[in-house]
Amino acid sequence: MTDMTERNRTENPEGETPQTRKPTRRGGGDPATRGRTTIADGVVEKIAGLAARDVLGVHAMGSGLSRTFGAVRDRVPGGSKSVARGVKAEVGEVQTALDLEIVVEYGVSIADVARAVRENVITAVERMTGLEVVEVNIAVSDVKLPDEEDEEPESRLQ
Repeated sequence: MTDMTERNRTENPEGETPQTRKPTRRGGGDPATRGRTTIADGVVEKIAGLAARDVLGVHAMGSGLSRTFGAVRDRVPGGSKSVARGVKAEVGEVQTALDLEIVVEYGVSIADVARAVRENVITAVERMTGLEVVEVNIAVSDVKLPDEEDEEPESRLQ
């Protein structure tokens, strides 16, 4: 009985001993595939908001009411400008869909601005997140006329 117990401690059923076993890789597979990465809706909204604002002809993001509330919030000490204003994202595991509300400058082609916004947003979101952008819906809520006073001047990153 002692011989059998000793053999069970040092050999597995295939007859391998601790000295002849091949080392096994822990975790199995490429380290990049171990675990999940989730991206919050707000992250995608910020990326899309910055990408949309970077397009010439986009004056502002969001409806008049959201821009008014945003201007008030921006003036409060400690308040910060919301780069996600006017953007709504629905993020899944591998895809995302976006809705943008923009204000365009008078005199520009709305179709051209919308096309440029769509291209810029898709490129930025897919590059930064790895998500597939399945649609970018754009609602033009206003046109900024040359003689209108700005509620809040929006700076462009160059």
